[in-house]
Amino acid sequence: MPNLSPLSPPLNRKVCALAYDRMPLFEFSIAVEFFGLDRPEMGPDWYRFKVVSLDGHPARTTAGLTVTADGGLEELDDAGTIVIPGWPPNVPVPQILIDILRRAYLRGARIVTICSGAFVLAAAGLLKGRRATTHWKYTEYMRTTYPEVELVPDVLYVDEGQILTSAGSAAGIDLCLHLVRRDYGPEAANIVARRLVVPPHRDGGQAQYIERAVPIVYESSRLGPLLDYMRAHLDQEHRIGDLARRAGMSERTFLRRFSEATGTTPARWLLMARLGQARDHLEASDLSVEEVAARTGFGTTTNLRHHFREQLNTTPTAYRATFSRASA
Repeated sequence: MPNLSPLSPPLNRKVCALAYDRMPLFEFSIAVEFFGLDRPEMGPDWYRFKVVSLDGHPARTTAGLTVTADGGLEELDDAGTIVIPGWPPNVPVPQILIDILRRAYLRGARIVTICSGAFVLAAAGLLKGRRATTHWKYTEYMRTTYPEVELVPDVLYVDEGQILTSAGSAAGIDLCLHLVRRDYGPEAANIVARRLVVPPHRDGGQAQYIERAVPIVYESSRLGPLLDYMRAHLDQEHRIGDLARRAGMSERTFLRRFSEATGTTPARWLLMARLGQARDHLEASDLSVEEVAARTGFGTTTNLRHHFREQLNTTPTAYRATFSRASA
């Protein structure tokens, strides 16, 4: 079994998921899947999970199932991470929950919301002047109800340190994987992603809403292998014309289909894929920064540093110092 102890493990591994009447089952299940399952392959220092009842009673889900909690709101008083799996935007948030979340934030707890759970944090004033996101269909309501929130309407998730918000339900998976990666490193995130059969990393800035997934069988058979090819050859230059020919499309059709399938442009897709691979190298290898730049297609350390500053607000060297497992 690999040693998955992170360089800086979370000091408080207790994760509490809020359970309330008529809560969405899928969002709640995401929290259980990531933080509540036994994962012996991760060693003894994995998360400790509790289900917390809002009102002290079993919680009914929107699917008609009933969830029995491990305890009441008092469990949140010593939680390291609190997960709020959605919330009806037009339902008032109980003052007792607001008070507890404010105290939790002041003592340093992380608060994670999935989908419309961001409305709980907005009601508590914890999103004032802060970047946050929610499901795209609730963005206008969020803007008009809580104009003090710096809403980012078209991303999968936003990480503001102690406060993490995600968009629609499936984006909660991306955010929780991001949190595992932050806490335990890329190897652990990859293991969990493999168990879930989901991509190990989708950039938080990826668009929420994609016009349509690869919709036609013959297009899927061309774009799918093309994306695999691009991932396997990030160190090479990829011209639009070459990619279009490999996909068997005109350049105009290729750009349209690529955007519909991925929600972004080939250039942006390549940039984020290269950054992801560069981060993996910096975290888990002893390659020099020059070698990382060459292997990931950035070419020079100057170019690599530029994109790290633009996208991650740090430098490759500083990123490695913070997250490197090889040096540890």
